[in-house]
Amino acid sequence: MIDHDILEAKFARIGARLKVSDGLGRRNRTGVPIALDVRSDRRGEFFEVIRRPDAEAEVEVLDVQPGDRHLLLMVRERGEKSKFLCGHDERHWFVAAVPEAAPVGTVRAAKEALKPFEVRAAQARKGLRANAGNRRKNAAYRRQGEWFFLPAPDLTVDEKLVLRDEPITRGNGGKPHWMDFCYRTGGETVHVCRQRPSGIDEAAHRKLLETQPEAKNWGWRVMRRNAEVYVRGRVRHADHRTITLHGWHRVLMNTENQSKAMRNVAFLD
Repeated sequence: MIDHDILEAKFARIGARLKVSDGLGRRNRTGVPIALDVRSDRRGEFFEVIRRPDAEAEVEVLDVQPGDRHLLLMVRERGEKSKFLCGHDERHWFVAAVPEAAPVGTVRAAKEALKPFEVRAAQARKGLRANAGNRRKNAAYRRQGEWFFLPAPDLTVDEKLVLRDEPITRGNGGKPHWMDFCYRTGGETVHVCRQRPSGIDEAAHRKLLETQPEAKNWGWRVMRRNAEVYVRGRVRHADHRTITLHGWHRVLMNTENQSKAMRNVAFLD
């Protein structure tokens, strides 16, 4: 069940518009009973809840923080609960799926659950209070969108292995963040292109080219998957302010990919 009026009123408290659609159109790319998206019209951006007509699901808002322009949304379907942090970050609205392993009920708890362990540990070492810990720039890290950057002053790199103008992406087809200088260590080598955004290993790449010769023209790029990534210099993205990292920083993605609820998010940055 979805009470449109109540949901719209709670989204309005954070300054956002909400629309509910029947899920019959092209927008429900995920194929799940309930999907969430961020779209735009003549009035600007708005949130969309895409509900399949046969969906037996309930949608409710657990917490609203108007001053922070964030709220915590829960979808309950067939006994399963999925939670989503909806809010405004820099220039745009966003939806982030919260890992099910984190029993959160507030916006503040959801923000902490989306931080990797290493980020939370760095916050603790610096003794950051909650407000400071949620700033995009603080004593423990810098953040741009879903990516955290932790200072690594003791890192020694082989300058011959440093890459310039290198992209990083969470592998869902979204727009990449671009790094002035990037150094990767460990992980596995994969071949990546628009048709295979998560990457495939060497054997799979070779087999694909044998069975589909046209695939050689897909614009492949060799990258490292699950590597430790370090960057310095500018970090650029179309939807975020450019930040400049002085010295090497370790790159960590938020924990959204650990969530099964990620499948409900149609929005790709």
